[in-house]
Amino acid sequence: MQGKIVINVLKENGFGDLPSSPGVYYFFDQKDNLVYIGKSIDIRKRVQQHFSGKDRKSIKIQIHVCRVSFEVMGSDLIALLYESELIKLHQPLYNRSQRRTIYQYGLYRKEIGGYVGLGIDRISLDEEAITSFTSIREAKETLYRITEKYGLCQKINGLYKTMGSCFQFQIKACHGACLGVEHPSDYNARVETFINATTIVRFTRLFEVEGRDDDELGLVYIENGVYKGFGFCPKTTKRNKLNYIVPRQDNKDIKRILIRHLINS
Repeated sequence: MQGKIVINVLKENGFGDLPSSPGVYYFFDQKDNLVYIGKSIDIRKRVQQHFSGKDRKSIKIQIHVCRVSFEVMGSDLIALLYESELIKLHQPLYNRSQRRTIYQYGLYRKEIGGYVGLGIDRISLDEEAITSFTSIREAKETLYRITEKYGLCQKINGLYKTMGSCFQFQIKACHGACLGVEHPSDYNARVETFINATTIVRFTRLFEVEGRDDDELGLVYIENGVYKGFGFCPKTTKRNKLNYIVPRQDNKDIKRILIRHLINS
């Protein structure tokens, strides 16, 4: 599903012609130059936010943008992958900060008294990070989610500074590694489960996600740790689903998107 919509019409009808679906949207200026590419799980809501926002970029968009087009992608994962690809390809004026992503922090393994901890540090050239982040806030939010999902210890992961037990232990969400109650081998097994589930080196997998309508599947393919592309197929297809994959370029930003999807899924 694609659409091209003139902004002055949208302003009159409350952006009702835009879909409330996951996808990618494009803003064009008076000379029909592509000036911004964005993605959202709700295209209409996100475009409305651009045209009601009071920040500097929103005001520039409100002044200069004359046309919007969009492509429904069906899932947040495919929208993220496609947006990243398009920004690098077209380098729109108002996507300046996204043309080259700078990763300042990484998630690293740390040995702490026999336990395998997960810690956040500045990106190092001497050690490969499990995944990387653009800000310390993003890094901490992700580590909190990992810690909760895998029943890990906030204290060991550097999220709760205390001489005693971590907060998770107090609410029975930690098994007591912070007090030495849980044996390191049991704890470390869960850490390795997380690492194995999110490490895509030598990883081959076909992801099936929501399609652009009820009769369709979205597909994302990784082969031997390399992103090969995405595509869409009928849910009832008898063909090999790999035949629907459209080849795409792999890069560090794409890998980060895929790892984040694995962490959150």
